[in-house]
Amino acid sequence: MKIVVIGGTGLIGSKLVTRLGEHGHEAVAASPNTGVDTLTGEGLAEVMTGASVVIDVSNSPSFEDAAVLEFFETSTRNLLAAEKAAGVGHHVALSVVGTEGRPDIGYFRAKIAQEELIKESPIPFSIVHATQFFEFARRIADGATDGDTVRMPPVLFQPIAGDEVAQAVGKVAVGSPLNGRVEIAGPEQSRMDEFFRDALTAWGDSREVVTDPHAHYFGAELHEHDLVPGDGATLGEIKYADWLGGN
Repeated sequence: MKIVVIGGTGLIGSKLVTRLGEHGHEAVAASPNTGVDTLTGEGLAEVMTGASVVIDVSNSPSFEDAAVLEFFETSTRNLLAAEKAAGVGHHVALSVVGTEGRPDIGYFRAKIAQEELIKESPIPFSIVHATQFFEFARRIADGATDGDTVRMPPVLFQPIAGDEVAQAVGKVAVGSPLNGRVEIAGPEQSRMDEFFRDALTAWGDSREVVTDPHAHYFGAELHEHDLVPGDGATLGEIKYADWLGGN
C-alpha cells in the first residue's frame, strides 16, 4: 500500500522509508526537500493521492516554546485536513514518552497539542511514544556542557536505537489503527548521569560528568520518571554499547 512518511528524509523517516520499501510498500518520503511543506500546505494534496497511511515523524526546526507549538499545531491541522480530503484511513504519529506528565516543558506541551488534534480528528490513528534516541546522546551532552563538565540529573533514562524506533513505527503503521498509543523504549534503564558518564568514557571524551539534580533538560528540571515508559512498554533489543560499536 502507499504510505506517506512526513519527515521522510530525516533520521527516523529515512529509516522508515527504506524499511517499508523492503516490505513491498510504496513508501513516499515527504518533506520540504521533496516539495512537501506541512506548514504552508504546499504539495500535500498531491502526495496524499492514493495514500492508505500517513506517518508523521517530522520535527520543528526550532525548539523555542512558541515556535515549536506553532509548528506542531499548524503542521498537524494541515496534514489532517489533507488526509481527510484524500480519504486516508490511518494517521500515525511519533511522539515522546512522558509528554502528558510535563506540560510545563515547552516541547512536551507542543507534542500534547499535536496529539489532541489527532485524537479530535475523524481519521483513525495510532500514536507511538518513544524515549530519547541513541543518535542524540552526543547532542544532549554538548547541550549540558559547562566548560569541561557535563551537568546531568540523576533521573531514570532509557534511550532507544533509531532503527528500533523505525521498526516499531512501521509495524504500527501497517497494522489496524489503535485509536490510542503505545510506548517504546530501549532495553536498559539507568540513571541519566551514569549513562552519560559511561558514554563519555566510551567516546574517549575527557569531559567530566557532574551529577546535578537541578540540571535542565528541554529547559526544565526533571522528575524521576519523566523520561522512562510505564508498565507494558515494548522494549528494544539493542544496547547502547553494542549500537555504539556499530556506528
